[in-house]
Amino acid sequence: MPVIGLTGGIASGKSEVAALLTAKGAIAIDADAIARELVEPGMPALEEIREHFGPGILRGDGTLDREKLGEMVFSDPRARMELNAVLHPRIFAEIRRRLSETDSSKVRVVEAALLVESAPWESGELKLDALIVVDSTVSLQVARLAAGRGMNEREALTRIGAQTNSAARRAAADYVIENTGTLAELESAVDRVWAKFQDRHAGGFSEI
Repeated sequence: MPVIGLTGGIASGKSEVAALLTAKGAIAIDADAIARELVEPGMPALEEIREHFGPGILRGDGTLDREKLGEMVFSDPRARMELNAVLHPRIFAEIRRRLSETDSSKVRVVEAALLVESAPWESGELKLDALIVVDSTVSLQVARLAAGRGMNEREALTRIGAQTNSAARRAAADYVIENTGTLAELESAVDRVWAKFQDRHAGGFSEI
């Protein structure tokens, strides 16, 4: 069965879509969760991040101050590129390892925020059979970031603006799931995409 990429802008709802796909029997691999594991104390990636951004990026207990790092990289494209250069190769290597250990008879979903920006299928870091983009409106993203993370409008717009735009993501997508309505509407959209997986698998998938 295929390996599907799942991406979308911050607060677009891709994690909700991943959960719905998992409920249907897919195996989900979360790149954000892998990234958190890679920066735990004692991990080489954390030391490399400290070398790039200074010891002030760590809390007193030696853990990464994710909020401080976020403020730095979302306001500075060069800093964001440096962080991605540290993390992305490690993240994709771990994704490949986990894919090799999962049941290939099931649909496998790789959830990652920056799949379009990093385009790992072009570099050979990750083979995907199709790409799902979860899309929403900026106003809804801002509202979700305020409710879920306590961000003000300026902070939310900075985070949204640091990612690639909706048009670029949609252009790269095999499937677009709109998340601008109710949970029931989102579930129906996922049902339709899931049905297309089954149809396309019967005829064979082609690489992105």
